[in-house]
Amino acid sequence: MSAVLLVYVCALPAVAQEYPSGPIRIIAPSPPGSPRDIRARWVAERLAPALGQPVIVENKAGAGGNIGMQAAAKSPADGLTLVIVDTGTLAQNPHLYLRPGYDPFGDFIPVARLVDSPLMMAIHPEVPARSLTELIKLAQERPGQLSYGSSGIGTPPHLAGELFKRLAGIDVVHVPYKGAAPALADLLGGRIAYTIDGLSMQMQPVKAGKLRALAVTGTSRTAAAPDVPTFIESGLADYEYRAWMGIAVPAGTSKAIVARLNQELVKLLRQPDAKAWFAAQGGDVVGDDPETFAAVVRADHARWGKVIREAGIAAE
Repeated sequence: MSAVLLVYVCALPAVAQEYPSGPIRIIAPSPPGSPRDIRARWVAERLAPALGQPVIVENKAGAGGNIGMQAAAKSPADGLTLVIVDTGTLAQNPHLYLRPGYDPFGDFIPVARLVDSPLMMAIHPEVPARSLTELIKLAQERPGQLSYGSSGIGTPPHLAGELFKRLAGIDVVHVPYKGAAPALADLLGGRIAYTIDGLSMQMQPVKAGKLRALAVTGTSRTAAAPDVPTFIESGLADYEYRAWMGIAVPAGTSKAIVARLNQELVKLLRQPDAKAWFAAQGGDVVGDDPETFAAVVRADHARWGKVIREAGIAAE
């Protein structure tokens, strides 16, 4: 246990009798049915009995998550408002949008990372490449001829694709779509060569033989697709994309409340059903302490800022 978390935990007894003093809401900066919403509801259902208060999910969609993040940033720092945060809202949006309307560091305290969800590169079976190395070689032989799709400008699949393009030193064409579904449809139809998207989107057609999985973006293989190597294993040593998701609270929330929330969330994530539930969505359970989560946020914020600036990417 880190020294910082130990200080938090020592303050728990004084808070136990006072917190929570009323119903809790979890802001999901996205519409119902989205990954943020689904995971927020998983937390809400289990956190309510643990804290002895109702926990509701409030969807605030818009501007790539910025609307919900703005609402959370302006909420009282009393532990009664939580927000689902992820790589997009804390590490990428502040660089993609000229005025996102919130400060990823000054406005929030990370509480616990729930899950790391690597993305997966899937290619159409007719593309003559059976490994990442072969795909890179093919792209080098055909500069500007291969294309990849994403769910839109500045989305995680776009940024993952741009990172691959830069590290592999290849010239491929980015085709942005209005969502993941139309991108997948064109990939299945052979109109684009590949996508780098969520496992939950692509595993079914991969298993059906309609797509070929080449690599996953994490630093290690994922339980959701144990036979698929990482980009690093496949020869691209510096390639890593951590699509994490977690819980944060407004800045100013007491250390004792942060510690209590972290304690309860980690307990939930250690339950036997948690690993299976997140794995079914292509994710690996984490459950770290606030200090570790904050360090991940800062590292990824710096990393993606560099990629976004050098590529000249701006959100639509």
